[in-house]
Amino acid sequence: MTLLKRLLASMLIVSTTLMGLPLTAHASLVSTEDVTAAAPDSALSNRDKVNHFLNREDVRAALQGQGVSSTDAVNRVQAMTDAEVAQLASRVDQAPAGGEVLGLIFTVFIVLLVTDIVGLTKVFPFTRSVR
Repeated sequence: MTLLKRLLASMLIVSTTLMGLPLTAHASLVSTEDVTAAAPDSALSNRDKVNHFLNREDVRAALQGQGVSSTDAVNRVQAMTDAEVAQLASRVDQAPAGGEVLGLIFTVFIVLLVTDIVGLTKVFPFTRSVR
């Protein structure tokens, strides 16, 4: 047992001593070209996919039926994070090509409703912001 305690104490002494050593870091300026080259193209393609979907005539008519203008929906998609747009784009992929877009329109409606309630947008006149 004392051998185990000595081994453990020695390991703790060594690890504590090594934690105090300074680590070096190299920093440099990053150009805009480097950042845009490193950014995934999937985020842009997801935004394009959702914007193309929102510009369809049947989707615009369904959004108008819900009381949302297509320009407000497109502006809200531009304000979304990449993760939110990716989730919405996956819903676009799952939607049937011909017509049944009710699920996606419901998703867009819910996203707009939540952002209205949180106070990020003001699309619906019947909501009050929590801010």
